[in-house]
Amino acid sequence: MPELPEVEALRDFLADHLVGHEVVRVLPVAISVLKTYDPPVTALEGRQVTAVRRYGKFLDIDADGLHFVTHLARAGWLHWKDRLPDGPPRPGKGPLALRVALETGEGFDLTEAGTQKRLAVYVVHDPGEIAGVARLGPDPLAADFDEARLARLLEGERRQLKGALRDQSLIAGVGNAYSDEILHAAKMSPFKLAATLTPEETHRLYEALRSTLTEAVERSHGLAAGRLKAEKKSGLRVHGRSGEPCPVCGDTIREVSFSDSSLQYCPSCQTGGKPLADRRMSKLLK
Repeated sequence: MPELPEVEALRDFLADHLVGHEVVRVLPVAISVLKTYDPPVTALEGRQVTAVRRYGKFLDIDADGLHFVTHLARAGWLHWKDRLPDGPPRPGKGPLALRVALETGEGFDLTEAGTQKRLAVYVVHDPGEIAGVARLGPDPLAADFDEARLARLLEGERRQLKGALRDQSLIAGVGNAYSDEILHAAKMSPFKLAATLTPEETHRLYEALRSTLTEAVERSHGLAAGRLKAEKKSGLRVHGRSGEPCPVCGDTIREVSFSDSSLQYCPSCQTGGKPLADRRMSKLLK
């Protein structure tokens, strides 16, 4: 799933390639991708792109005050085309969900792999009309997101840190992969209760949160859209690396699996050498 660093890199890339250009065609291939119908997607045609913004994991293309907003969900992606194919795309069973064409002949495709079909596109006058955007918590890379603000967010939070970090209404933009990376950098168990953090632990978590995301954004800066997935994977230290040695201490990275996701962690760095039970709602083995 694209998270804050990848969506920020896409925002940066699209700002360079879209702003100042006219949208001439918006062609939905999978109607299920459209989550709004008034205004229709065709209302974007003939408008000039004036800005590209990011809200958490949402990407917002502003076309003269009308907003094309997309959430790539778990299996969605954006593919830039220096030259779009001639003729309209054919509906079918392929991954193509929607195409946007510019007056230059350039444009992009939105695709989605798999069968769950959670990729979402909205056309709205104000991104705040979208429920997912309206409920977002603060952006962890915003200038006003300081350590005191993180402490206030976690105060009284009885959930485990892993779940708290992934809650978009608490902190916007962090998902499964970067929550693993942040907790590894902070040397904290994913099952530690958020409300139990000491001031020193809150400081450590804040530093890990900001540095992990900032470094990921910097690694992705300037990359073409098609290279961002590979860059994300190569930069991850623990997520998706179960069975490999921890790059910090050399211990074996372990995994806890859930019904629809998994987490990875280093026992020596994060849980005092104790493995976490690999079952739903697991706790540290006694």
